Formats: sequence, structure tokens, C-alpha cells
Amino acid sequence: MIDPEEKNYDTTRLVSEPILWRYTLANSLSARKRARQAEKHRLRNASQRSHMRTTIKKVLAAIESGDKSAAEAAYKVAVPAIDRSVTKGLMHRNKAARHKSRLNNHVRNM
Repeated sequence: MIDPEEKNYDTTRLVSEPILWRYTLANSLSARKRARQAEKHRLRNASQRSHMRTTIKKVLAAIESGDKSAAEAAYKVAVPAIDRSVTKGLMHRNKAARHKSRLNNHVRNM
């Protein structure tokens, strides 16, 4: 990979450096390009999926704490995040509907 003894070595890129396309098994130019694109998409999808999961966890935390107003506010933030994940293709629409329905039932039953 990257040699630390090499000049112009940037240590800030070690944290979230994507896998470089030249280390894949792709041989043709088009396959290398697809490998680069796949890595970019994987990182973007992981970030968006993490954001969606975080919003769901915030709703659940508010429900467990017993604060109905905070739970309702967190739910209103979580619903667009869940819908956005469906639009981006990260989650199936039925799974999103199931999440929203169950969260809404928990909030209403507080």
C-alpha cells in the first residue's frame, strides 16, 4: 500500500482512505473504472445508511427515556431520513414503512 518512508506522505488520509482501484483484480480500463465507482458508492451508501440508523436510534432513545415530546420531534426527523434512504435505494420501501409504522406506534403508546 502506502510506504510511510515515502516523501509527501499524507497521514490525514489514513482514516477514511478508500481502497485504491489499482489494488483490485480489475484488469481492463472499464473494470478499473467500475471498481473506483463501486468504492465511491460504497462509502457514500455507508454514510447515508449510518445517518438513517442514527436517527432511528435517537427516536428509540427518546422513547426509552419516556419524553414524549422529544420522541415526537425525533420521529419527525427520522421519517424523512428513512424516506430518503428508500429514494437512494438503500432500503426497500416495505422495510421503511415497517420501521415508520413501528416507531409511530411506540411514540403514540407512550
